[in-house]
Amino acid sequence: MEKAEQDQTIFVTGINCGRDTAFQEMLAVQERFDKTDGNVAYHAYQSFPPGEVSPQQCHQIGVELARQLWGEQHQVLVATHFNTGTYHNHFVLNSVSFVDGKKFNCNRSAYRALFQASDALCRKYGLSVIEHPDGKTPRNLYFAEKQGEPTRYNLMRQAIDECIGLSSNLDYFLKSLARRGYILNCAPNRKYPTIRTINSKKSVRLYQLGKGYSMPKIQKRIHQLNWEIQYPSYQADYHYYKTLKHSPVRKMKVRGSFKKSKKITGFFALYLHYCFFLGLLPKKKKHTPLSPQMREACRHLQQFSQQLELVHRAHLNTPEDVEHFLDRIARQIQQLQSQRTHCYNHLRRCSNIESRTALLQERDQCTAELLPLYRQRKIALRILHTRESMCANLRAEQKLRQYLTKPKERQHHRSQSYSR
Repeated sequence: MEKAEQDQTIFVTGINCGRDTAFQEMLAVQERFDKTDGNVAYHAYQSFPPGEVSPQQCHQIGVELARQLWGEQHQVLVATHFNTGTYHNHFVLNSVSFVDGKKFNCNRSAYRALFQASDALCRKYGLSVIEHPDGKTPRNLYFAEKQGEPTRYNLMRQAIDECIGLSSNLDYFLKSLARRGYILNCAPNRKYPTIRTINSKKSVRLYQLGKGYSMPKIQKRIHQLNWEIQYPSYQADYHYYKTLKHSPVRKMKVRGSFKKSKKITGFFALYLHYCFFLGLLPKKKKHTPLSPQMREACRHLQQFSQQLELVHRAHLNTPEDVEHFLDRIARQIQQLQSQRTHCYNHLRRCSNIESRTALLQERDQCTAELLPLYRQRKIALRILHTRESMCANLRAEQKLRQYLTKPKERQHHRSQSYSR
């Protein structure tokens, strides 16, 4: 009851079971058919926007949904909560049917049936329905977006918001997006407007970015701005991309010759070049990454730093060097693991206190030596796997820089032709 009060439980109804004895009745069905292992229950929920339903109506729809989907075969407990600020229903479904003892098959068709039945009931009662539900976001991306890290969708939303504030019409908006490395396809013959990066072939539908990023909402936001106090789009984009402007060259005298110095090649040169485009090198004048791929890569700065350190320390210049390094690490790990297994085997039969203490120390020492080897193996594997993505990101950055400098070169050639 305390947990129910904390979650602000409003209504609870048991279908094919009592609300207070639901656990005992569900367990009795599982014991009767000898199916007490595996998944014992399934959980589903149904939520409504704030202010759209009353507590009674929310619970009524939930009970009707549970009876329609599972009422003939399974026991279900329906609870209506308000702990998140919106009315929503929780469904606890017994995995074993009380009719024939078959287990509930929780697959995609079951999810689809739940969505379709819920939408049908909402339309029946005149409630709103999500026409384009968002897909399941991966756990790492969900928490990254929650913390405000530069994920692909966050960067798209940020670019759209910035371009809306810099544009006086849709044409300026599309050009501003192109200067930031995005191509928006909103042709009238397309069913859904899409957005993608210049270097990518995979597009994202605009409605997947959120409610405020559909094409009608974007056009409405553009027209609602007060253009009298806004800077023109070309001026704002010039200030935004002033990093492309080269600084004056400073002459300096050095000892020795650059021709005789050893040229940096291999993975070390790749990581230095990559860190420069990420804005890490040099420290005095940072380079602002322009392409969305490089901005998204800023989320993994710690991983790139670890990989660069291992490349420099272990002299890993080629993929063959990394593979030899992994083989050497694998042999060391296998040797330490066998040594630790030997300690475990002796500990089972050892009764002497001094010998047991020595074996425990040897075991702990093996574990302490294994941890950095595991870490180095993980970093080395990432070096092999991220090489292609790093090269693709560098090509995207250079392609965008060339795309942004081409209009200036064309304008320069045109002025020369007119002067002639």
